[in-house]
Amino acid sequence: MKLTKDFLGARLVKEGVITREQLEEALQKQRENKGFLGQVLVDLGYCTEDDIAKVMAKRFGVPFISLENHIVDPSAVATLSVEALKKYKALPVGFSGDKLMVAMQQPNNILAIDDMRILTGHDIKPVIAPDSELKAAIEKYSRPNMEFEQPAQEEQPDEDIDIEADESAAKPAVQLANMLIAQAVGVKASDIHIEAYENYLRVRFRIDGVLHDIMRLSRQIHASLISRMKIMASMNIAERRVPQDGRMSIKIEGRTIDARVASLPASFGERLTLRLLDRSAKMITLEELGVEPGVLANYKKAIGFPHGCILVTGPTGSGKSTTLYASLTTVDRVVKNVITVEDPVEYRMDGINQVQINPKAGLTFASGLRSILRSDPDIIMVGEIRDRETARLAVESALTGHLVFSTLHTNDAAGAISRLTEMGIEPFLTVSSLVCVLAQRLARVLCPNCKEAYAATRDELRDIPDFPWSDDESRVQLYRPVGCMRCSNTGYRGRVGIYELLFVSEHIQQLALERRSAREIKQAAVDGGMITLRQDGIIKVKKGITSLEELVRVVL
Repeated sequence: MKLTKDFLGARLVKEGVITREQLEEALQKQRENKGFLGQVLVDLGYCTEDDIAKVMAKRFGVPFISLENHIVDPSAVATLSVEALKKYKALPVGFSGDKLMVAMQQPNNILAIDDMRILTGHDIKPVIAPDSELKAAIEKYSRPNMEFEQPAQEEQPDEDIDIEADESAAKPAVQLANMLIAQAVGVKASDIHIEAYENYLRVRFRIDGVLHDIMRLSRQIHASLISRMKIMASMNIAERRVPQDGRMSIKIEGRTIDARVASLPASFGERLTLRLLDRSAKMITLEELGVEPGVLANYKKAIGFPHGCILVTGPTGSGKSTTLYASLTTVDRVVKNVITVEDPVEYRMDGINQVQINPKAGLTFASGLRSILRSDPDIIMVGEIRDRETARLAVESALTGHLVFSTLHTNDAAGAISRLTEMGIEPFLTVSSLVCVLAQRLARVLCPNCKEAYAATRDELRDIPDFPWSDDESRVQLYRPVGCMRCSNTGYRGRVGIYELLFVSEHIQQLALERRSAREIKQAAVDGGMITLRQDGIIKVKKGITSLEELVRVVL
């Protein structure tokens, strides 16, 4: 069969994606089954949908994108109605300068492009995406409504009621709010920031601990978008002069997402911050956290102690709560009575009694901990030690036969001992109760698809004092971020923990009793074999898990 220049099969053969023999076989299958040639080739395993889309993109001179890895701009999607999305089999995915970037099945459909230009008021820049991804995305954004739940009363946070949004689903603010949350969940963002400025409204997502600009919107939608979010979070939409807190639960495609919402009056209008917690996410284990085997073995040994206090330290957002939850998954919740007091209860765990603090009702960490002690606990987890009373109760609980887990805001493990002393806890109580301190940070993981190897010299690493060099080494192979569609051009995907574990040995106890400084305690721990945060980070850099720049950002 003679192949014409514009024929899909001819283009695939020309680009070396398939062979002529494979094409002939596919054409025979197509004649028998009356299907599309592209789908037949995919079913036979001779090429992928990405291969076909890339060839078509080259044929029509338009860009190729993967919608699975591309962050879709909800404000772009909102420029077309649901009916238009289905009619033209197209999805606006973002803006390129003044042009609206639209993923299409047929980028040469001039009539559809002209219609969309009139409907949106923007010049259209067509792009091509794999068919199945485009169909799934159109279906997803054709169902912008999500189920929202919110507490009926603050005293009963588990009793939820539904908010019916169907009547207002056509309103741009409602559609935009739904899309923002759905998009944030899709890219695994931990926070959404909505910020007002003089001439525009900025939306940012915190992904893997780093903020990314997602979109800039017209100031005109600010009031309606903020009001919509506040309604969903049971906040007072009439009050804009003082900060407010609220929460909501969102059900997206079978997943339940809890969101804590905080408003803050700023110069150009209220700003909102949404902290997203995936209640249905799989509970991570200690092995998956990235703890080095030797450190992990010692930490598990501490968890197995019948009593004592185990502290996890680090700045806000360093993954302390996740480590505590992972620790609790290792204990026997059948023979042990495990009770936690948290703010908030981030993940619900079977076999554990979890208490949410409520300061307005008088339930604080300290009062909650006092009540827990009357409930015959074996293991107690205190979300955070914030004050002297909570610290005193935690230490006394550890001394009276309980295993206590908690967190503390210090820069390293040794600093936790000094911090407790500063809180008014006598050193003899601290050293008698404290088993170990685990300090941690979170570093972004290099994208395995695009990370690039390079040879680093001693001169380049002169600012890393703990970097291990052998005598005959002048260069070492490390990896750096590049950026691709799979990692949204950041060069990173996911995060890994960096840890240091300080066991309270007799020598450490003596230093603490003498009220020695955190620096002296740390040096004694290092002399005793402790791997520091920096050293653990260097291990992960040499393994190619993260980059030197990321290590410097989070540790040095």
